[in-house]
Amino acid sequence: MTQIRPTTPPTFEQLRAMAGQELGVSDWTLVDQHRIDQFAECTGDHQWIHVDPERAKRQSPFRTTIAHGYLTLSIIGALALEMGIVPENTQAAFNYGFDKVRFVAPVRVGSRIRLRTTLLSMEDKGPGQYLMKASNTVEIEGEQRPALTAETLVMLYARRKRAG
Repeated sequence: MTQIRPTTPPTFEQLRAMAGQELGVSDWTLVDQHRIDQFAECTGDHQWIHVDPERAKRQSPFRTTIAHGYLTLSIIGALALEMGIVPENTQAAFNYGFDKVRFVAPVRVGSRIRLRTTLLSMEDKGPGQYLMKASNTVEIEGEQRPALTAETLVMLYARRKRAG
């Protein structure tokens, strides 16, 4: 099933009216050993279950390496941007935090994952400032259970009109 992407991003007003609706589903993205190793290098988390395929084959209950949970969580931002859900006329979007993060199932090396996002709310936080709360599910291709679920909070700033 192919997800149809909007040709233009929604406006702030359109998003506000979409609370409770699914915003989209990303394309599948591969989680390979190179990506896992790069994440381990960046974070210093070199636990064998992530970076030692031979040992994982022998000793892991999954019989292979698995992605770091935080790697899977960190991919949400890029997949959300790919879906085109940031409102038009946005000057900046900042991570504001997470609620209810749950790591449900491991992402085995070589798996493909995708993001499914539902808008929970758009709250006005000041002139041109909005707090977007979304429910996110990272699905694993061919698996019943998702990799994770998380509510993201993103602070959005509308582009200011220039005086003049």
